[in-house]
Amino acid sequence: MLNHVYHFLQKSLFSMDAESAKNLSLKSLRLLSRYRLLRKKVYKKAEPIKLMGLSFPNCVGLAAGLDKNGEYIDALAVLGFGFIEIGAVTPKPQPGHPRPRLFRIPEAQAAINRMGFNNKGVDHLVRNIKKCKYKGIIGVNIGKNKNTSNADAVKDYLHCMQRVYPYASFITINISSPNTENIRELQFGEYLHDLLARLKQEQETLRGKYAKQVPLLVKLAPDLDNEEIATIAQILLNNDIDGVIATNASLQRTGIEDLPNADKPGGMSGRPLFPMSLAVVTELCRQLDGKIPVIACGGIVSKENAEQMFAAGAALVQVYTGLIYQGPQLIKDIAML
Repeated sequence: MLNHVYHFLQKSLFSMDAESAKNLSLKSLRLLSRYRLLRKKVYKKAEPIKLMGLSFPNCVGLAAGLDKNGEYIDALAVLGFGFIEIGAVTPKPQPGHPRPRLFRIPEAQAAINRMGFNNKGVDHLVRNIKKCKYKGIIGVNIGKNKNTSNADAVKDYLHCMQRVYPYASFITINISSPNTENIRELQFGEYLHDLLARLKQEQETLRGKYAKQVPLLVKLAPDLDNEEIATIAQILLNNDIDGVIATNASLQRTGIEDLPNADKPGGMSGRPLFPMSLAVVTELCRQLDGKIPVIACGGIVSKENAEQMFAAGAALVQVYTGLIYQGPQLIKDIAML
């Protein structure tokens, strides 16, 4: 029913600017959920998926970026996800880039965003997690503030990690946003090794403090070649990282070059991203050889896309832009694979 309602309203939503439509959709979903006009559902496999010490009821999750501040967790829970990732969140609130900063490309089931880690700060997000009733798996995506240099980035990640650790099911280290200047440098060399070593050390301290093991994941960009993936994979293995999400949005415009809005600055997501994301997932799984689980994200707009990611070696998948175009039915289609 919800999928029919969504597609009925989609034309009206698409007549609005993309960010306003997104905010209206989330607020409407929260209202319907709050007054129990939608029946809560969780699509459950016969056997839950055991991964990173967690038990996932199904294989499809919500990617970070839709609910940056954890304000809609209970509303999103009614859609049937196996897990929900919120954020990205930074230590201090920041407004992000000026609007408009989110653009649809419906001809290609794609989007361009240059949000810029807009969020209300980690303390606000923690308050929202503490208030929510959802008892499922919640991941928290953490980043650094715009004005924090890469040399000091570890301080921001540590601060966010320390604040969310008691409440998160897993924590994602976002070093691949296309919209925070120079942040992608943290994916490479000594920057990456030093950052992960320090965060893993803090994970051990927090595990003892809270008697709780919260997995640490790293989210990577799709704009990586095989040599870069091999180097990153070795650093992930050397630091005993618990999981990896591949991928974030892309700075490339392959497949949308001549379409309206393709010239907007920011990261591309949606269907044209899928071949790039699949290539990274494939090579990453080959390099990691099952030692670290991979969660596939990027361009998944159908159950067939999800099947390809699983065939490449992914353990779970996440959706976001595909949900905008396909509606909630996409979650059920993938969860029931």
